[in-house]
Amino acid sequence: VQLQASGGGLVQAGGSLRLSCAASGGTLSSYTMGWFRQPPGQEREFVAAISRSGARTDYADSVKGRFTISRDNAKNTVYLQMNSLKPEDTADYYCALDTAWHTIMVRLPATATAYDYWGQGTLVTVSS
Repeated sequence: VQLQASGGGLVQAGGSLRLSCAASGGTLSSYTMGWFRQPPGQEREFVAAISRSGARTDYADSVKGRFTISRDNAKNTVYLQMNSLKPEDTADYYCALDTAWHTIMVRLPATATAYDYWGQGTLVTVSS
């Protein structure tokens, strides 16, 4: 499976961006999907995850209420809608795919090592 992230760019604080992650060579509907980010000079960190059906979503506390993860399985694409952006949201954003099966009764994986396939990063820069 190959993942292609897009939608990054430069935005002012308080603005919005929508990131997309399109898949080829596989069907995203079979997998849990996640978004991670890596701020400059820092380690990669969890942002959000969504279950196979979209019935469950989980977020990092730092983005809860501002970001929304969603998926369109018919388009084989996962999205990250980012609103009320802050300068501290500046980072390379990565989408990732987890091939393991997860019940939606517990929190979805939030560690990078749980994910098996990764897209390239798309840079989001938020100016103050």
